[in-house]
Amino acid sequence: MKKKKGSLTFIALALTASMLAGCGSSPTGGQASSGEASSSGDESGTRAAAGEEGTAEGYQTTYGSKMFDDVTISVELFDRSNAPEGSTILNNKWVEYVNEQMGKVGIHVEFVSVPRSDEVTKMQTLMSSGTAPDITITYTYSYAEDYFNQGGIWDLSEFIDGEGQAQNMKAYLGDSVIDIGRNTEGNLYGIVAKRATTANSNIFLRKDWLDDLGLEIPTTADEFYDVVTQMVRNNPDGKNGVVGMSFWGVNNGDNPRNCMSLAFSQLAGDPKEIDIAHGFDYYYDPGMREYFRYINKFYNEGLMDKEYYTMTTDTFNSDIVTGSMGGFESNVNYSVDVLRGSLLKTLQENDPDADIISIPALKNVNDGVQYSATYSEGGLIAFCPKTADAEIVEACMTYLDWQCTQEGGFVLYHGFEGEHYDFDDAGIPVVKDAAYNSADKDWIRTDIFLVGNQGYFETVDDFNACTSKEAPGYEDHVIENYENSMAGTCIPATFYTSPSTPDLQTDLALVRSEYMVQCITCPESEFDANYDAFMKASEDAGIKTIIEERTAYFTEVYGY
Repeated sequence: MKKKKGSLTFIALALTASMLAGCGSSPTGGQASSGEASSSGDESGTRAAAGEEGTAEGYQTTYGSKMFDDVTISVELFDRSNAPEGSTILNNKWVEYVNEQMGKVGIHVEFVSVPRSDEVTKMQTLMSSGTAPDITITYTYSYAEDYFNQGGIWDLSEFIDGEGQAQNMKAYLGDSVIDIGRNTEGNLYGIVAKRATTANSNIFLRKDWLDDLGLEIPTTADEFYDVVTQMVRNNPDGKNGVVGMSFWGVNNGDNPRNCMSLAFSQLAGDPKEIDIAHGFDYYYDPGMREYFRYINKFYNEGLMDKEYYTMTTDTFNSDIVTGSMGGFESNVNYSVDVLRGSLLKTLQENDPDADIISIPALKNVNDGVQYSATYSEGGLIAFCPKTADAEIVEACMTYLDWQCTQEGGFVLYHGFEGEHYDFDDAGIPVVKDAAYNSADKDWIRTDIFLVGNQGYFETVDDFNACTSKEAPGYEDHVIENYENSMAGTCIPATFYTSPSTPDLQTDLALVRSEYMVQCITCPESEFDANYDAFMKASEDAGIKTIIEERTAYFTEVYGY
């Protein structure tokens, strides 16, 4: 089998992640180095326009290298129903700014709003009906690759790989990120966004409740269980019933690889084996049986919401801000993220003494090592359906190339100097008025900026420093959250999709959704029988084929 381009980079990243003892201090898990990112200041922007570095081969996709003849492209835009009064997701100053800048090269951008919570289902409907936007986006790479295999989307290599093409994109994303969107034959089926940080999740606890109960921060699964038990049984506030723990991902049937689950993994210390398992840990990693047994214990002991499987994001957030939630794992920095309304700030408005802290990953029950689940260096993937003609695709790639410039992505994410931020002595944009930014741009910035997940930054340190400034009064929480999310040994997600995964993933997801609930809610005495049935149903749905393909691939990558 032909190796995926960039596999040597992948090997280095995986080995680095497995060896680092304190990976929170360096860009691990695939973070592009500053040498791969675009330079700052005036040298950025349209620095790679035609003529500076030779004539482009084939299609002209470096922003400024071609004047298009009034071409209109449609671009998917996630709608989180959070537009401020006076704006809509399709009518706001940032949509206007995009068209002002793209109009300079003869391109008009029409945005197509898609509910973020329903993006996969909506994408499938649009693709099957031939009405998908010219730039369609998803976080599920296997769907994009499946569409390519079916002949439904463009191979973008002829628009990107040639000399002089997409020069801003190549400078900002770097080869290692671009190559994530390639299949094993080298076809480029999508443009992957570069993550500003690979930090993934945090385990959170009510710090004031720990103090009230005279408890130390837990470092093991048993200690964590004891802490939550005391929070629920002793009701520290004496006002609200305490919802003990909310486990990330188990309510919607996701594969539960996160910091909490890695505390039970039997494969985390083996880079090849843990890579094979990714996406299918529940079947391939024997330790996941014990993780589900742990959750089952919480459920049967009344230490989590009895109807957790019906919990919505609104319900979850409400439990936090009303002072009912004792502990939870969720997205990194979830507690004070301004995009989510700073839940801790809202909680403290109701209870000034309340505090929520993140804690480092718990020690693994098998080897005592801290393992933190991190993202790979790639975020969402953007692709072009075949319903778009070649000129449209050329314009789409020019648009994404513009987003890799200072005038493009940097402005869309950070706004304008003097209005939204000022540079500090280190050259980091520091927010002038967080409340103003939240209403003016923050609600849309992460969704309209398609080539960078979590922002336009050159280094992880830049990201951490800037992000902390966006949460006035909670700067220390932000820094600690990001540091704790990458404590110990980082286990980055893989980006490889085996050939059979697109065809089998829907049936396997249905199996997970059904049996995960059964395994968590059944009496403890019936747990093993239910988990055995879960494994058998997964095998009936074809999981062994995927494991065989992943084993063959990573055996070639690792060379053993």
